Amino acid sequence: MKSSRRQVRRKAHALPALKFENQSLTSFAGLVVLQKFFAVIRLKFRLACCFAHQTGGKVFARPILFLQLILHLLIGYRELRESRYYQDDPLVKRLLGLRQLPDVATLSRMLKEADAKSIANLRQLLRELVFQRLGKLALPRITLDFDGSVQSTMRHAEGTAVGFNKKKKGARSYYPLFCTIAQTGQVLDFLHRSGNVHDSHGAQEFILACVQAVRAALPGVVIEVRMDSAFFSDEIVMALEEAKIEFTVSVPFERFVELKRKIEGRKRWTRLNSTMSYFEESWKPHSWKRRFRFLFIRTRAKRQRKGPIQLDLFLPHEYGYDFKVVVTNKTLSPKKAVTFHEGRGSQEGIFGELKTDCQMGYVPVRKCLGNQLYLLAGLFAHNLLRELQMMTNEPSRGTTEKRTPLWAFEELHTFRAGLLQRAGRLTRPNGKLTLTISAGQWIKHRIVDVLKRLQNAV
Repeated sequence: MKSSRRQVRRKAHALPALKFENQSLTSFAGLVVLQKFFAVIRLKFRLACCFAHQTGGKVFARPILFLQLILHLLIGYRELRESRYYQDDPLVKRLLGLRQLPDVATLSRMLKEADAKSIANLRQLLRELVFQRLGKLALPRITLDFDGSVQSTMRHAEGTAVGFNKKKKGARSYYPLFCTIAQTGQVLDFLHRSGNVHDSHGAQEFILACVQAVRAALPGVVIEVRMDSAFFSDEIVMALEEAKIEFTVSVPFERFVELKRKIEGRKRWTRLNSTMSYFEESWKPHSWKRRFRFLFIRTRAKRQRKGPIQLDLFLPHEYGYDFKVVVTNKTLSPKKAVTFHEGRGSQEGIFGELKTDCQMGYVPVRKCLGNQLYLLAGLFAHNLLRELQMMTNEPSRGTTEKRTPLWAFEELHTFRAGLLQRAGRLTRPNGKLTLTISAGQWIKHRIVDVLKRLQNAV
């Protein structure tokens, strides 16, 4: 049915009169889903166990303050002072079990008073939640990816240092090393370090500790490890081989003149696909004790045209080759081994979401342990969202050659805008607590469906 211009348009010159009342309105009605989810996994009790050794904080318990930090990141805030924006939200208070939310100074003080035992307990809980999910999946293989990510800051926080920083040169930073699970897209653990260390600093001990933790929790599982060229060393490769871990590691072949000569002198390359070809050799650097399988890969790529560009109708492209070398103890075909190694790029997507949506790049206090605690809140927010989606949805794909996650996960900013940030009102008609949500049919169906699936998971 067509409408006239007069029926559609109207004048709006006058501003409405403003009136503020306490009507138990919430901007995060979707938190009712998280309230049920946290109850199913007993998150409050588990967090309480992590802080049980610390006394004090009788008004606002440390587990509740840490849970508020997780919520703070899930609903889309970054700095501690932004907690003022939801200070009076009734659903946030209900989820935390509080009548009044703490102020900014209380949150900041909790971070400054963080101790090493609390950090260790929370890291253990982070691993336990991941292992519970992996135990339910009962996968024959688990793929661990290792890489570091820079946390820059303009303040002189404890433990920061000036190191390599591609985006903010000269800024002080932390450089934590992360272990992620490829099949679930979750962070298993992290090693906190200052920003002036190499990627491999402390890596061998951390890698072996993660492997040992996986084997203890999931006996009999085959463990695969993928790493970039920063971790290429005789010690790490031999340690993985002795531990019977399948691995692929990028090789900084520019450091080895002999490898460069092999590539330059090679005449016959075996084709992998339309753009990639390879050859392989059993080789070792002179200082190594044994030989390993080295895959030499070249990829046909367009070269950037140098000099002035002429505005012609036809501009030919210049082609060349990009080279890389991978060392591995896998017995897969070269094509499958290369595809498996290239799958480690999915870890960059995890880091991107952690920095964009879980505020991994924010350093809130000057104390090193306090900053580790805030980083852990971001890791919990990321992992818990993934666990919620895995608990309420079936896997969307099987195991692939790249070890792509088994679920097509919804990113946090999409989940936040689509489900959490919904207007609602808490009322008590006939004495029964009721949450009225302003939502369309799709949101209604989704919230009801998620709550039903969580109820069935109890």
